[in-house]
Amino acid sequence: MEFITESHYFRVMPFLLEGLVWTLLITFVGLILGFILGAIFGFARLSKSKLIYGIATVYVEVVRGTPILAQILFIYFGLSDLTGINIDKITASIIAIAVNAGAYIAEIVRGAVYSIDKGQEEAGRSIGLTRNQTMRYIIWPQAFRRMIPPLGNQFVISLKDTSLFSVIAVGELLYMGQQYYGMTFQAFQALTMVCVMYLVITVPTAVYLRRVERRLDV
Repeated sequence: MEFITESHYFRVMPFLLEGLVWTLLITFVGLILGFILGAIFGFARLSKSKLIYGIATVYVEVVRGTPILAQILFIYFGLSDLTGINIDKITASIIAIAVNAGAYIAEIVRGAVYSIDKGQEEAGRSIGLTRNQTMRYIIWPQAFRRMIPPLGNQFVISLKDTSLFSVIAVGELLYMGQQYYGMTFQAFQALTMVCVMYLVITVPTAVYLRRVERRLDV
């Protein structure tokens, strides 16, 4: 067995940097779409309409109650089989992150809005604002501030979830590390650098979120 040399830690970097680009791209685009879904279904979970509330609840419970790996395979293989349309693996990955994160963000939105004191809504109505205006100008800005820490946590979770996309050969960070040690048989070095690159992103993010949480006093 070849002795562990420092050079392998550097040789793997071009592979991992390419994978990191795809990891971040899938995470950011998926979370942007996931936030839109989460906001829609989060407010739907606050609706007084039983139909709207029911649809939103089914979405949230189904997604949160199934593993994301099963969701990835369902989107990439299942939907392609059902529709006869081949879904690009990057597109499937973004959809999987968006759908999965959207369910959790929906609960973040619902919880943040519920956490605002009821007196805030009454104050808005007392100065002549409609229910929608009260939500837009009074409730939502306060709720959004309280959503920042859990949204940051969701970013970290979704970032790590992208490692599961290696099952459909998406060239994300872990997959590229696997490709490198498949060619060189240097698994220790490759996987060590994969873990280091994840930590370089997740640890500063976690530290920053703790600071934000203290500032917001949430």
